[in-house]
Amino acid sequence: MSWLEAIILGLVEGITEFLPVSSTGHLILTQALLGLEGEAVDRHIIIIQGAAILAVCWEFRRKLLHTAFGLHRDPVARRFFVNLFIASIPLAVLGLTFEKEIKAVLFNPTSVAIALVVGGLIILWAERRKHEERVQNVDQLTIKDAIKLGLFQALALIPGTSRSGATIIGGLLSGLSRRTAAEFSFFLAIPALLAATAYDIYKAREDFIAADVEPLIVSCVASFISALLVTKLLLRFVSQHSFASFAWYRIVFGVVILVTAYTGVVNW
Repeated sequence: MSWLEAIILGLVEGITEFLPVSSTGHLILTQALLGLEGEAVDRHIIIIQGAAILAVCWEFRRKLLHTAFGLHRDPVARRFFVNLFIASIPLAVLGLTFEKEIKAVLFNPTSVAIALVVGGLIILWAERRKHEERVQNVDQLTIKDAIKLGLFQALALIPGTSRSGATIIGGLLSGLSRRTAAEFSFFLAIPALLAATAYDIYKAREDFIAADVEPLIVSCVASFISALLVTKLLLRFVSQHSFASFAWYRIVFGVVILVTAYTGVVNW
């Protein structure tokens, strides 16, 4: 992998990880366009997701530190921690159970394109519903809310669905404000993606070679910086706008992929 390819993968991951447009889908498409394939590339992509998550940890470091040091004395911190734990269970269980089957059947550009279009239509439908904003910040979430959001996040096992998109739309349908839904999707990404990164590093600990290290570092830096900027911009954006623009982007992008694949313009 060249440095340019490493930078492109890092930027794609950092920019799309927290937007409701599917980072996995975009990375699959980027791999196809760059002609990158193999276990080393798959491992590379999972690890740079961890770099994007570190950007969220930095952005919300005060909340995370308050929760960590307040577990023994602050009931609000304990409830937030328990909610994160509960909401993380469905994705972890289903992911470990069906990981091989999902990768074998759904990790291809056509499946991603279909999921992008369907997800975009669902976002438009959800945005046109009347919103009852019952929850204004993440500390008001109940265990019932956490269970619902965890189930919505599990839909992201379908590449092209978008983990953040599924969680955010699930939040809107469950009565969360747009900003709260976006924030909780950020927090919920931390255990999911850090665990996936650590697990993949452990599995591949004997397979790393010197040639993997430099491109990986370059990608991680690009992923961290771009994810940090996108996190700040998204929270500012959703405070004043709906997610409809992301829905239309998904639909148009998905249709373009399907049309170019069908006509042979692009060999996805």
